[in-house]
Amino acid sequence: MAISPDKYHQARILDRRDVSQDLCILHVDPGGPFAYRAGQYATLGIERDGVRTERPYSMVSSPYEDALEFFVELVPSGGLTPSLFQLQPGDSLLCRKIAKGRFLIDLRSGRKNHLLICTVTGVAPFVSYVRTIYRDWKNGAAPLPDEHKFFCLQGASRSFEFGYREELERCASEAPWFKYTPTVSRPWEDARWSGETGRVDDLLRKSIEAWGLQPEKTTAYLCGHPKMIENCRGILERARWKREAILEEAYYQVAAQEAGGSA
Repeated sequence: MAISPDKYHQARILDRRDVSQDLCILHVDPGGPFAYRAGQYATLGIERDGVRTERPYSMVSSPYEDALEFFVELVPSGGLTPSLFQLQPGDSLLCRKIAKGRFLIDLRSGRKNHLLICTVTGVAPFVSYVRTIYRDWKNGAAPLPDEHKFFCLQGASRSFEFGYREELERCASEAPWFKYTPTVSRPWEDARWSGETGRVDDLLRKSIEAWGLQPEKTTAYLCGHPKMIENCRGILERARWKREAILEEAYYQVAAQEAGGSA
């Protein structure tokens, strides 16, 4: 199958960091101009033996960065991530030239609070939000943080799965417009963890109360495992969040739609 130069860049792996056996962070040179907004995704692909496999992956990087950054979870039976996990710096892959996705910061509704709820790699678009806003805030160029505030609740089974915890905690310690709470659901497997415990679903109500969030003033963003999204949507709706105030981006752990990619 011929690769259309009108649709694809020949991208290249610049660097990789293995967070665990099944989680890695990839920095990618897109291979050409690539415009996007915080919260969007890129479609990456690999062609082998005449067969091309593609999946969408939310970008961790800010549009201010030259390289694209991805937080990827290995799906052993998946169509793409087993091949993606074999790539090393210098290796090539395909990147569609156009970014897509509508999982963007809500600036139209008038709600000034943003509740970011995620599991493991679902933090990717939220890191992109925070990096972009943080850069503007540091440069004194953004009116956004003066009015808008961001609250992130991230869950994982064990603390080593938080690929961006140090970065987010550092930002939260500096920026008055950002709060971050990580929670571990298997603390008995993580003896060194001293933070919050339980699933995201378990801590959602507590976090809403602690942060003083009100449905009419808050947009909720759900990103990650579909079951988490389903459960948290129900909690939010019972807490009087309207459907239009809940945005979703599901990451599927099945072969056809792999973890780390967008629905």
